[in-house]
This record gives sequence, structure tokens and C-alpha cells, in this order.
Amino acid sequence: MNLKEIQKVVGMIQTHVFRNSNSYTSGILKSHFRGSGLQFKEHQVYVPGDDVRFIDWKLSAKSSQAFVKTFEEERNVEIFICVDLTPTLYYGHNRISKLQAMIETVALFYLLAKETQDLVRVVLWGAGEEVILPAKKGHEGLVFFIAHLERLGILKEDGTPNFEMQFKLRPIEEKKKIIRIKTLLARRKEVIYLGDLSAIESIEDFSKLFSFKNMNCFRFYSPVDKLTKSPFFMKIKTGSGKVISGEVQIQDQELLKKQRYKEIGVHERYLEKVVRELM
Repeated sequence: MNLKEIQKVVGMIQTHVFRNSNSYTSGILKSHFRGSGLQFKEHQVYVPGDDVRFIDWKLSAKSSQAFVKTFEEERNVEIFICVDLTPTLYYGHNRISKLQAMIETVALFYLLAKETQDLVRVVLWGAGEEVILPAKKGHEGLVFFIAHLERLGILKEDGTPNFEMQFKLRPIEEKKKIIRIKTLLARRKEVIYLGDLSAIESIEDFSKLFSFKNMNCFRFYSPVDKLTKSPFFMKIKTGSGKVISGEVQIQDQELLKKQRYKEIGVHERYLEKVVRELM
């Protein structure tokens, strides 16, 4: 796919994103994530011209001089979006696959980040070794993201999912995913997980990460995923070679009741739902 074709695909995705997320607003990320603000830096001796609102009266009362609080602007948010690529993402509803819905969701975050001057880094799992894309925002980030998916064979040249790739995807070890997320959370990064949880061997262990305030998990599903006897959804090989079935995944309903993650159905207005969950 050349740059001109990529730009065309990106334009199509952007049009769809704007049309299907009428709650789009630049305030979403700032209201949900740790936005820019003022952070205390140090005290300084008051000099004429300083803002009297920042005088520290308690400290000044203990000294013969007046002191003011100084602040520095908090750096913008860096958001890590972990995209968990699995074979079951190629299934969906009414020609909308879970993979397409996830890609459009990533596009939404890139576009929102442009408005808020934040940065988005995408972590890709499932297409070989873990890949972490450079921090970008807006149209530039979206172009880079789509181009990379095309190079990996995840998307075809026209921007649609490459269904042949579903037989080549191999989820990485769950332990590596957990270590990566724990590392990001410890660094106080905002983390968003996007996937259908079909390749998670121990949903209980994985879900422990969801309790962190800076961790957000969106599970994409289609109506057929709720049918426990659908053989093409039930059989999947994990990174460690273990074959699991959808019947195991149905047990995660308790986590949904506890609001440990948000479910996004591809048969719904999924982009609007993502936006509502963030507000």
C-alpha cells in the first residue's frame, strides 16, 4: 500500500469515526485520564509582582519573609493501547468484525489525542513478537498505525481485514502480556486493553490488573460469542500451545458484574459506547 492509498483508507476510517461517535469531544481524555494541570514545584521568596494568590501564609507566618508556591505544568498524558490480536477477532456481525471495531477505536484515540495534545503508543500482540509503535497523535499517528497493520498483513490494501491472516496469528505468552502491563502501570502510564479475551488462559490472573485506576479494559464481542456451542469461536490455541474453549470464557461474567472491564458489542454503535464509558 503506497502513501496515497494509505491516506485514502485513513480518510475512510476518520469519516466513519466522526459519523459514528457523535459524542466526540476533546474533553473526553482530559476528564477521564490524568490531564494537564499545575503541579507544585517549590517555594520561593515573594517579590513584588508575584501572584498573591499563591502566597503560602502558613510558611510565611513562621518567617520574616513571605513565600509563594511555584508550579510547573504537568506533562501531557501518554496513553498505551494494548491491541491483543487473536484469530477470533475476524468474526463479527453484519460485515463488521471485532478487528474492524478495534481498529476504529484506536483511530478514535489518535484523533482525540490530537485535540488534547496527548500521545498514543500502540502495543501489538499476536503478529509475531511484541511490537510497540512510536508515540504519535492525530492523523499522523493514524497513518502510521494503518500502514504498520498493512505491512503485517493484518489489513489488505483497501483497508479491510485480511481474513487469511487469522490462520497465521499466534498469541504471545500471557505472562509477557501481564509483565508489560504491570511495567506500564508501575510507570503511571494510562493503559487501555483492547481485545476479545479469547486467548487469555487465566482470566482471574489477568483481571487483577483491571483494578488499577489507570487501567482500562474493553472487551469486544459479537452476538455469536455469547453462544457457548459455536465451534469456530470455541477452539483457539494460546501462546503456550494450550487449546482453550469459549466455555471457559463464559465464566468471566462475574468480572463483568464487578465492572472490571467494559463490553463493547460490534452490533451496537460501538464507538459511541466507548466514548460513553470514558465520560
